[in-house]
Amino acid sequence: MRQAMTSSESTAAWIKLTLIPGIGGETQRNLLKAFGLPDAVFSAGFSAVRGVIGTTLAERVFQQNTHPQIEAALAWAEQPGNHLLTLADTDYPQALLNSDDPPILLYVKGQVALLNRPAIAIVGARSATRQGEENARQFAIALSNAGLTIISGLALGCDAAAHKGALEAKGSTIAVIGTGADRIYPAANAVLTREISQTGALVSEFPLGTPAIASNFPRRNRLIAGMARGCLVVEAAERSGSLITARMAAEAGREVFAIPGSIHSPVARGCHQLIRNGAKLVETAADILEELRWESVASPIKMPSVMEADTNLVLIALGRDPCDPDTLGQRCGLSAALLLPQLMTLELDGRIAQLPGGRVQRLN
Repeated sequence: MRQAMTSSESTAAWIKLTLIPGIGGETQRNLLKAFGLPDAVFSAGFSAVRGVIGTTLAERVFQQNTHPQIEAALAWAEQPGNHLLTLADTDYPQALLNSDDPPILLYVKGQVALLNRPAIAIVGARSATRQGEENARQFAIALSNAGLTIISGLALGCDAAAHKGALEAKGSTIAVIGTGADRIYPAANAVLTREISQTGALVSEFPLGTPAIASNFPRRNRLIAGMARGCLVVEAAERSGSLITARMAAEAGREVFAIPGSIHSPVARGCHQLIRNGAKLVETAADILEELRWESVASPIKMPSVMEADTNLVLIALGRDPCDPDTLGQRCGLSAALLLPQLMTLELDGRIAQLPGGRVQRLN
């Protein structure tokens, strides 16, 4: 059902203002600052609007015919679970109001109440390692059980794993997408998208029908960062959209966290860069909760820590010959979730080395 508006607001005018080509968020907010609500912008007249944004853009304000798109958006918002939220709505994410570039209109599919709950962003590489996806899932489970909503971008890899972890924990999750709210992207996440829309929320600032355009995804990252109290980067290459999200989070005054990885892994270099630049190195969900000064509403699931398993046991089981992780896990009785962090620690300590084919060998 469409979000109720006050008598002075026109939902159609809000939509129309976002559909004018060349009128971006800053210009939209300048017009609202000058004239009030969108209705007042369109009734102010050409000369008055020209005085705020110039002749060229003013001509676009009064020349564009976007009625079919407006009607489609209004019809979409009438469907159960769909919402249009404007800057004037009480359900609009209050955290975004304090950011530098809040969208004047959001398309939301799902539970709008989640948008103002305390949240943590979990992002990472699309081409994530198996351990990276498992870390994202486990951190999402633990943080969900601590009472935080999980926000991510619904991409393949770490993002999808974080959403799945939140759903597995029966917690709440928000997916901020870079397409129209009526699109499913990527197609591989179709089932996950439907699950989130039913129990969580899908959020987009882009008009309905907007396809997957590369430039829109870095832009949506500011919403992921702005809606959360902090941002955890699980895995990231040196040039990664996750680093954009982390930078935006830091600029917005949010906490930034990063999980360290192997010095030989390309998807660990972005995290190491963040840590060098001041991000908090984390090994468990408790590290994040402590930094946020967050008191769990429930006892969080204990995260596997690099200190929990006995690395000496791993070295003894490894012996002096190369061995693959599956065989090694069987020897020392550790699951992959517990073994792989131990191997990471041993590699960082210079006690083992990775060999071609994924095998490892003891060095001393």
